[in-house]
Amino acid sequence: MKLDFKFEFSELSKADLNLDAIYKGGSKGNSSDDIFTKLFKGVGNMGGFRALKSFTEPEMLILTSSMDKPEWPDFLDIETGVFTYYGDNKTPGQSILDTSKKGNKCLENLFDWVHDVSEIRRKIPPIFIFTKDGVKGRDYRFRGLAVPGNPNFSQTEDLVAIWKSKNGRRFQNYKAIFSILAIDKIKREWITDIQKGNKFSSNCPKVWREVIEKGNYNILISEDNQ
Repeated sequence: MKLDFKFEFSELSKADLNLDAIYKGGSKGNSSDDIFTKLFKGVGNMGGFRALKSFTEPEMLILTSSMDKPEWPDFLDIETGVFTYYGDNKTPGQSILDTSKKGNKCLENLFDWVHDVSEIRRKIPPIFIFTKDGVKGRDYRFRGLAVPGNPNFSQTEDLVAIWKSKNGRRFQNYKAIFSILAIDKIKREWITDIQKGNKFSSNCPKVWREVIEKGNYNILISEDNQ
């Protein structure tokens, strides 16, 4: 019995994004095995934040997590559709916004935009969530199309600066709340449209447009039968 649907490395440049499918990394043992430069032409190949064009005001954003860092306890609650994601500061003595990739500044902007009731909300990019699959290699699993915020969290709860520690040294980081939207496949055509600067094309999913234009969240809620 086939337990997981997988896309091979050679298929990635034309692949759709199927919910919970595995996207196989390359086999050379170096950075060229990275799946995201194949799936999303134009994004970076390092770090948990992969942005198209600008890190602070991206046209498209890929958030990745290994889900195994105690100082960044990212967590996907599949029953509620809530994805808890931690920012990119892990350096004691460094300000929360001084990270080299500007991931925390990106988080600030996303939540400022989603709480705005004007046209500014249209600046929110499509956000694709991937988590590491397996201990070795560069395989990742697509966990869904996300938007910042959640109806069950207030504006003072969905992005919070918290203190963490590592090896007895403290640093401040962001804890962010995202919602996974109720859609099982992202078409390659929409990804291509986004790369061309048209995220509101005819291929744009209705569930995403509803959040951006009206603030209506249709969240993927899944019962756990185990």
